[in-house]
Amino acid sequence: MTGTVITVAPTGAEVSKADVPALPVTLDELVRTAKECEALGASIVHVHIRDAAAEPTLDQGRLRATVAALRESTDLIVQLSSGGAVTDPESDRLAVLDAGPEMASCTMGTVNFGDGVFLNRWEFIVDLHTRMQERGIVPEYEIFDLGQLTTLQRLLGKYGLPAGGHVHVDLVMGVPGGMPGTAAALVACEQVIRDLPAGTTFSATGIGRSTIPVMLASLSAGGHLRVGMEDTTTYAKGQPVESNMQLVARAAGFAQLAQRPPLTTDATRSLLGVAPR
Repeated sequence: MTGTVITVAPTGAEVSKADVPALPVTLDELVRTAKECEALGASIVHVHIRDAAAEPTLDQGRLRATVAALRESTDLIVQLSSGGAVTDPESDRLAVLDAGPEMASCTMGTVNFGDGVFLNRWEFIVDLHTRMQERGIVPEYEIFDLGQLTTLQRLLGKYGLPAGGHVHVDLVMGVPGGMPGTAAALVACEQVIRDLPAGTTFSATGIGRSTIPVMLASLSAGGHLRVGMEDTTTYAKGQPVESNMQLVARAAGFAQLAQRPPLTTDATRSLLGVAPR
């Protein structure tokens, strides 16, 4: 792999605007952040949205407006989260696809998520996967633990390849309740990824203090990167993150040092099977 896909996850559903004033929660803030991160090397934006009170929401009107604004203002691949918040019902999470994203997340199993439970039943996973196939939406399969890669094998074996024909997974590491954010855990996942369809690619997300170890391990193993204030709000010990751009700039710098510079959006589309605009 000669280049690196950088995904920015600017907001998430867990971080409070009151606790982190720099968190982009309005549409204008999100679009401005996306444009700035694109200029620094991001090619995908992983999107959660907030309501007027800065609380997580899956409101269809806001989702559609967000997708439209990001497509109008950037060339970034717009990837909506189908996870939402851990309290969101399955029906609302499935309806995310109605907003017309180019990509969407598809989590491969239930996981303890801090004090909550992120529920992903097999029937729900199948429904999400097959609806994305029908609509031409490219999935990113979110993996919180090693066994979820085996679930993905089962899914692809029973229901076929995703839209676009390319399998791409994101290893979410360091969530309390999921796999640790360590090089050893990433290597273990990589061994199982080799049993997925030929050409399968992966990115890795390090939560909190695991951000840097996971980035370095992923680059060394030929993987890609996801960074953003959804995943960490601390740049270094005792130093809060100032902006998502700060995190993307660091990831792009690491990718350059690894001689795997950030891929352009067009190159990322080609790699992941996302249709041109």
